[in-house]
Amino acid sequence: MKFCSNCGSDQIVFIIPKGDNNRRFVCNNCDTIFYHNPKIVVGCIPLYQGKILLCRRAIQPRFGFWNLPGGYMENGETVEDGAKRETQEEANVEITLHHLHSVFNLPTVNQVFLHFIATVNKIDLSPTLESSELRLFEFEEIPWNELAFHSNKFALETFLQNKEKKETKVHIGSFWK
Repeated sequence: MKFCSNCGSDQIVFIIPKGDNNRRFVCNNCDTIFYHNPKIVVGCIPLYQGKILLCRRAIQPRFGFWNLPGGYMENGETVEDGAKRETQEEANVEITLHHLHSVFNLPTVNQVFLHFIATVNKIDLSPTLESSELRLFEFEEIPWNELAFHSNKFALETFLQNKEKKETKVHIGSFWK
């Protein structure tokens, strides 16, 4: 960081501000503290007639791999609204969210994933700007070795656990690279 986005000063220092315990960028001119916090990624496990909808990524990272629909939350939206928006953008489907299913931490890249269970109301399996292919999978057909992210694998594995135990437990996991 070179300039303060509050006052425009170039007097930025990287220090532990008074009353804090982490180093932060601070403007020596106007005392603005700049916090860098984890990004929230929201998405869902979309279910349609007992099958799971997966999207083949048409964007980086992990181009060509299968993914649960999801992406970064936007300012001014709830986690539920973000999950619906991201699912619409990636999978071109209308969904009804039911409940939070999993929280997955990726501390090394400063991300937290929230996956909800959702029912697909209206389906259209045509490609989108973000997904080259959409496909419904029986659980035993899921291409485990072609899943884009650890968060997807965790969400799907714990979904199966809940299904077998007839639970709606929220699962919390982490991955350290």
